Amino acid sequence: MELILKQDVQKLGFKDDIVNVKPGYGRNYLIPQGLAVLATPSAKKVLAENLKQRAHKEAKVIADAQVVAEALKALDVKIIVKAGGEKLFGSVTNQDLADFFAKEGQQVDKKFITSGVIKRIGKYTANVRLHRDVIVEVEYEVIPEQE
Repeated sequence: MELILKQDVQKLGFKDDIVNVKPGYGRNYLIPQGLAVLATPSAKKVLAENLKQRAHKEAKVIADAQVVAEALKALDVKIIVKAGGEKLFGSVTNQDLADFFAKEGQQVDKKFITSGVIKRIGKYTANVRLHRDVIVEVEYEVIPEQE
């Protein structure tokens, strides 16, 4: 079943992509949730026209995302957590990174950060997707809280 995505769908595609999915997934989830529409010939023509009109605006959005990416790379990210030895009491998640970026003045949604769950002290890398074409790797360090 061929569909046009109306929103970004994790592990499937981005907004305005044409994707092929199994009929049950499209009919029972994507279309009722408003995430996609059927890719009829007329819908494809409308999509092509919209993409053509939006192309120059997209360049500015990508440039803004590049500026944010450079700002995130320049940050010295240190997440301070309670720990006993090398192990953490709890874990460091994408939300902790999003909170740190917010304190530094960079708004990044936690669902666009990919780092996994961290349960030990050390240095790690997270991927931050700011745009479909702009993905930045951010180095960060998890350090124990001093008493």
